[in-house]
Amino acid sequence: MKIERWLMGLSLLAILTSACTSGPATSTPAAAATDIPTPAATAPPRITTGFETDFTQHSVPYAEVTDVIPKDRIPAIDAPTFVTTEAADAWLAPKEPVLIIQIGDETRLYPIQILIWHEIVNDTVGGVPVAATYCPLCNTAIAFERTVEGQALDFGTTGRLRYSNLIMYDRPTESWWQQATGEAIAGEFTGQQLTFVPAPMVSWADARTAYPEGDVLSRETGHVRDYGQNPYPGYDDQDSTPFLYDGPVTPDDLPSVARVLGLELAGEAVAYPYQTLEKIHAANDTVGETAIVVLWEPGAASAMDSARIAQGRDVGAAMAFERTLNGETLTFVWAGERLIDEATSSTWNVLGQATSGPLAGQQLEPVAGLNFFWFSWAAFHPQTRVYAPPQAP
Repeated sequence: MKIERWLMGLSLLAILTSACTSGPATSTPAAAATDIPTPAATAPPRITTGFETDFTQHSVPYAEVTDVIPKDRIPAIDAPTFVTTEAADAWLAPKEPVLIIQIGDETRLYPIQILIWHEIVNDTVGGVPVAATYCPLCNTAIAFERTVEGQALDFGTTGRLRYSNLIMYDRPTESWWQQATGEAIAGEFTGQQLTFVPAPMVSWADARTAYPEGDVLSRETGHVRDYGQNPYPGYDDQDSTPFLYDGPVTPDDLPSVARVLGLELAGEAVAYPYQTLEKIHAANDTVGETAIVVLWEPGAASAMDSARIAQGRDVGAAMAFERTLNGETLTFVWAGERLIDEATSSTWNVLGQATSGPLAGQQLEPVAGLNFFWFSWAAFHPQTRVYAPPQAP
């Protein structure tokens, strides 16, 4: 099985190199290696080819960067169009994962079946320029505000990875940005930090029910792709180091591709394993002095399992919220096949909405919980705590 998976990885590179060439792409004059001044001259020339980045500024060793495919070979979506939830029902299965961004009165739904082929959508939601991003190799679905120093940046894919994670670049300065952390790691903006936007990844059924008037990213992207196909089948079944991963040794607390919801608040990082959440449905915790709850429910498919995303195994969905509501800190429990708060016995869903009981209609404040594979979260947050439920007396 391991041999088959590595062969699958090699075929994946072929897919990315060939199938991703159709459609419009951005071209940038290549910078000769000799044009890169020291101290960046120690960087392998190939990883810097094709960029006008100021490589003299960087916060990570270039030896940690892996060159995989050419710049923009995976094309970002720069002019997204949207359809209604009714129209999207024709091609989205109930358990397919989608990314949700809600700002003000506007809600956008981004199907992973599209993001898996493009990885970045430059968009504006509720008047706020945002980037909806997804790195398949790390299962990181993350959204950011894309305004830096008063300038709205458009992002593209570098074709480079660090610890298997997508490195983005902004088009105005061609600075490189680590998708997992939102930090600029090379170029003019080195050290700048993008602001995370809460962007839960849940099933289409849950998203459509909660946001029937939401706008759904259209398949009319200007590119020809087999949307609905997973180009990485079986990737999250690996029992060894993930394909293309070259980084710190993964702690053995969890399997390398175990799913976790990661939180970092006030300098404290915590990983909430899906395998734990599946048993308890609600993790009441305090992170960085903020009382939070991580909620989980079944019904969302893995995008990285079957050849067709709609047929992926059920891995569920998790979201994080502040659990202080109206001045009271709530404790959530799974009781009698319902998720309730102990104070009022109101029923809640995974989107942090009270659906019945005294608190019906109330909404918990979302926290930017980030979906990761364990190996990736641990690589970027080596001091993380792994959540374990309190022992019952």
